[in-house]
Amino acid sequence: VQLQASGGGLVQPGGSLRLSCAASGSISSIPIMGWYRQAPGKQRDLVTWITNMGSTWYRDSVKGRFTISRDNARNTVYLQMNSLKPEDTAVYYCNPVPLGGRVFGQGTLVTVSS
Repeated sequence: VQLQASGGGLVQPGGSLRLSCAASGSISSIPIMGWYRQAPGKQRDLVTWITNMGSTWYRDSVKGRFTISRDNARNTVYLQMNSLKPEDTAVYYCNPVPLGGRVFGQGTLVTVSS
């Protein structure tokens, strides 16, 4: 299953963006889907994940601001990002959790700046 993230862009601090991760095939067989991000000059980190049953986890820095969801019928995972901060600037990727040997695709760039 190929995964393609989209929806990034330039947004002012306090703004919102909604990212989408479209899969080329079914994601219902993937128990946990996650969003990762890599800021310039930093390592790639796991931001949030969601299970098939809808359980979620968020890293502390995005709790209360980001919301992950998944639509298995559309083979898509979403990331709603509100109250964006400059420190959210990064390339965002989607992938299963754990990675299980998968590589990362191109990702989508989110830039938070005034």
